[in-house]
Amino acid sequence: MANMFTNDSRQFKFDVLVTICRAANRGPVDEDEIMKYARNLVSLDSPRVRCCVYKEREVLRQRVRLAMGKMASDEREDKPMQIIQVIDAACDGCTIKKIRVTDNCRKCMAKECVAACRFGAMHIGEFRSEIDYSKCKECGACARACPYNAIVVTERPCYSHCPVQAISWDEHNICQIDENKCINCGQCELACPFGAIEDRSYILPVMNDLREKRPMYAVVAPSIQGQFDNTSLAQTMKAIEMLGFEKCIEVAIGADAVAQTEYEELKKHKAEGVPLTTSCCPAFVNMLKIHFPEQYKKNKSSTLSPMVAIAKKLKTDHPDHAVVFIGPCVAKKYETLISDYIDYCITYEELAAMLISKHINPEDVVVEENEPYGTVYGRNFAHSNGVAGAVQQAAKEAGDGPYTAVVADNGFECKKQLMLLRAGKFTADILEGMNCSGGCIAGPACISDAATVRGRMAKENMSCDKKTIEQSLEMFDFKGFNIEMEKKD
Repeated sequence: MANMFTNDSRQFKFDVLVTICRAANRGPVDEDEIMKYARNLVSLDSPRVRCCVYKEREVLRQRVRLAMGKMASDEREDKPMQIIQVIDAACDGCTIKKIRVTDNCRKCMAKECVAACRFGAMHIGEFRSEIDYSKCKECGACARACPYNAIVVTERPCYSHCPVQAISWDEHNICQIDENKCINCGQCELACPFGAIEDRSYILPVMNDLREKRPMYAVVAPSIQGQFDNTSLAQTMKAIEMLGFEKCIEVAIGADAVAQTEYEELKKHKAEGVPLTTSCCPAFVNMLKIHFPEQYKKNKSSTLSPMVAIAKKLKTDHPDHAVVFIGPCVAKKYETLISDYIDYCITYEELAAMLISKHINPEDVVVEENEPYGTVYGRNFAHSNGVAGAVQQAAKEAGDGPYTAVVADNGFECKKQLMLLRAGKFTADILEGMNCSGGCIAGPACISDAATVRGRMAKENMSCDKKTIEQSLEMFDFKGFNIEMEKKD
């Protein structure tokens, strides 16, 4: 297997995906057959990362189920709309106690930790301060009071990275996800150091359709540019076509159309004194819809996301073709399930597994000539401030603006700005919401780090012609094409 990641859990997941792709290349597969091949990933001599081979094989079994588009556990009710799943066999390594006394404790005479505790949970033991966890409320007052910093407060990574408090744990201290709160952003998955939280995959039906030569288009998110070492965007897109797709198309073209339509919508909102929130990040939209329903109805842009916009255009022109989105985002899988225009969504790590299974190296692909492409403004949807910047550019081309914008650069900042919006204290014209810090180039399923991707994109885009958004819409026959939602459900 190719060593794509330094993170062992991500590498293990990736190895499972490659195994599934290789099996799917040979013909239809089922869970038993995949398990037969995947068991080779776990040696009987010693486990790769877990305490024992048997636990590792149970983790493997649940990973295989997720990779085949099923629930991680076969004992749970199937919930098709819940993309993010917990592999319960893998969830056992986190610190269970939030407040802990370390060996730094000097058993000092001041006893400030004891004085700070209002619940009688802290006392001086034989060698150091001790906590009675039956009384502890995990308020952290003792840690703040300790002059030696001997008491530490440790949040579980999954919990601390969830912007909507959808994470809790059961009586066995196994992570649980509240589907009524979860926005499927994948930040808990990205944060979990044990690979215990993963996303459901749809790679198998994609592989099956490609093997059966179903006519399919691949549409790639702008952030794919720079994901592969020493590989141009044109080479990456050609490599994707070599998998069996009839054509690979930039979602940046749809982003140009979104920028134009959202500008026209922004103009109306501005006249009515109502701020506009962007529509491109599905996790941000889910946050709006679930946690800020009034702002969803009042402020959210009714423009389709770039992914759905380009897919709608393709489905309108070629209704017999399937459309597969390839991106860095697991929330896009949720958006795919509620869209009439996207058939499947796969991630960059799933794409890499497909390429390896077919022995395709994008770096070696020869590209004869570049295809027409969208604008740099559309490609910049991959970065924070890219959406607002493109909308501002559309306004500029119309001789309008400027408009004021606030960029919410992560889930917690999105929540903060939406709370200001709900309280009537948001003063800008447009709120760009990006759940991943830095934008889509930092999505949970990226295969290169954000800083590297940003540099590669900037270098490659320097040679692009500086066409306008207006010119892009004319070139791709998007002018006048309706990309507004039929209804804001």
